[in-house]
Amino acid sequence: MGSILYLVHRLPYPPNKGDKVRSYHLLKHLSHRHRVHLGTFVDDPDDLQHVDTVRAICADTHVVRLNPKMAKFHSLRGLVNDEPLTLPYYRDAKLQAWVDQTCTHGRIDAIVVFSAAMAQYVPANSSVPVLVDFVDVDSAKWSQYAGQHGWPMSWLYRREGRLLLAYERAVAQRATRSFFVTQNEADLFVRAAPECSATVGAISNGVDAEYFAPEHLFASPFSADEMAVVFTGAMDYWPNVDAVSWFVAQVLPALRLQFPQARFHIVGRAPSAVVLGLAGDAVVVTGTVADVRPYLRHAAVVVAPLRIARGIQNKVLEAMAMARPVVASIECAAAVDARAGDELLVARDAAEFVASVAALLAEPVRAASIGTAARQAVLARYSWEAHLAGIDCHIAAVGAPVAEQRVGAA
Repeated sequence: MGSILYLVHRLPYPPNKGDKVRSYHLLKHLSHRHRVHLGTFVDDPDDLQHVDTVRAICADTHVVRLNPKMAKFHSLRGLVNDEPLTLPYYRDAKLQAWVDQTCTHGRIDAIVVFSAAMAQYVPANSSVPVLVDFVDVDSAKWSQYAGQHGWPMSWLYRREGRLLLAYERAVAQRATRSFFVTQNEADLFVRAAPECSATVGAISNGVDAEYFAPEHLFASPFSADEMAVVFTGAMDYWPNVDAVSWFVAQVLPALRLQFPQARFHIVGRAPSAVVLGLAGDAVVVTGTVADVRPYLRHAAVVVAPLRIARGIQNKVLEAMAMARPVVASIECAAAVDARAGDELLVARDAAEFVASVAALLAEPVRAASIGTAARQAVLARYSWEAHLAGIDCHIAAVGAPVAEQRVGAA
């Protein structure tokens, strides 16, 4: 059993949004095998109730409250310091002091960093393996945002993409090993940073197929006379906001001409003002729900119409694990190991989304068959433990696993 310093930009529990699903499962994997010293932020007051749950499986924790509005203000220092705004957003002197003390006195065997921004806390003189889970190429995401916005935001996003890429390259050069969520993301980074090619790899996302299982019995959250088309995700995240806004404007009207009983349910926390403005007779905006599974379990179709998608979307894997037919944009589908047409339907534009969703609503037997095949694909290809085992060989002090500890269900 070794001692691991694990640095995460957001409390890795509860696993209720994409990055937290991955960071939680990585925490669980590490804590089964090592003593984990966790340094992290809480940026959502609702997550404070879960801090003790996380502390229970860690040898030590340092949790910093982060006020997103103040953090955005502090991030503007990056404009003066000629650095990406992401770094001062997550910069905290007390967390740095705790990291330095832990590395000096804690006999740390390896440092695991989740998201590039947390690499700024790794001591310059550290001699232990440093493993960085970039997850996605965030710099590419900001560059994509630039093309979707007008000036001055386009300038700001383009600047962030350029400076963040330079920082990501520096982090990867220093790291023992760097990981991305898909091989495509890893290849994208290597094309931008060829000097890092020897130490870059991929660790895929997984899904807890016992938790997301169709056998669980849930009451339907939908009315008996509707055909529920469902989207799940954090609804203050711009690519999700863009996806549902586009779907409501470009797909839903044509779909409702064929199926007036179709209703679009946007299920997820913190809906932005734009998302709340979509609500109406044909659109339901739920806000935070206690459990997303009833919405998946009883959905006629699940859609993932993201136009900007980096890496694997957990929302797609979870719906597939629940044996639901999923129609995904080509951007989402490209990262999923699934047979198009049999295990996952792929739509390239609004017309194909209308046709695919309509076909599933019209043919429930075919929809059920695709859902069944989707679950089998998840069972065969998306085990968390199998994927996360790829990090173990890069940790110097690997001992016998400690007794299994489980922080609730993922």
